[in-house]
Amino acid sequence: MTGIEELLLSRIRDVADYPEPGVMFKDITPLLADPAAFTALTDALAEISVRSGATKIVGLEARGFILGAPVAVRAGLGFIPVRKAGKLPGATLGQTYDLEYGSAEIEVHAEDLSADDRVMVVDDVLATGGTAEASLQLIRRAGARVAGVAVLMELGFLGGRARLEPSLDGAPLEALLKV
Repeated sequence: MTGIEELLLSRIRDVADYPEPGVMFKDITPLLADPAAFTALTDALAEISVRSGATKIVGLEARGFILGAPVAVRAGLGFIPVRKAGKLPGATLGQTYDLEYGSAEIEVHAEDLSADDRVMVVDDVLATGGTAEASLQLIRRAGARVAGVAVLMELGFLGGRARLEPSLDGAPLEALLKV
């Protein structure tokens, strides 16, 4: 395990039975509260984004906003929020995706992306991969290219990587931690 992995893991708190019994929630608020850990995380995700040739960062609501915005600033790139349906003003482009029970929809302002953009999706956790997969579809429908997906933590037992691989179309998926 590297020094950054140790630092990040040491600042993630396990919360048992949240949000429902049997779930072990990975709480990143202690990491965000620690300037050294938050800076190390931001630097690592910015380095991945620059290395991938990204021109924009997409952050997925809501923790992806917290991580993606400082990554964009550090990397000198633009930041685009991908929000739950109905949260962005004006004309949007939406993408529906299936959840375990039911479906959800995310939206983006399509005019914020162009054919010249290579977009890195940043989020805190890759779980089942549904939201990330929908965001890749949305990015491509907006006319941009996918540079990759970068997350703090991948919950490998939920199979998100396998679900996401076809949608990545060769773009990298990088997780700083695998749980």
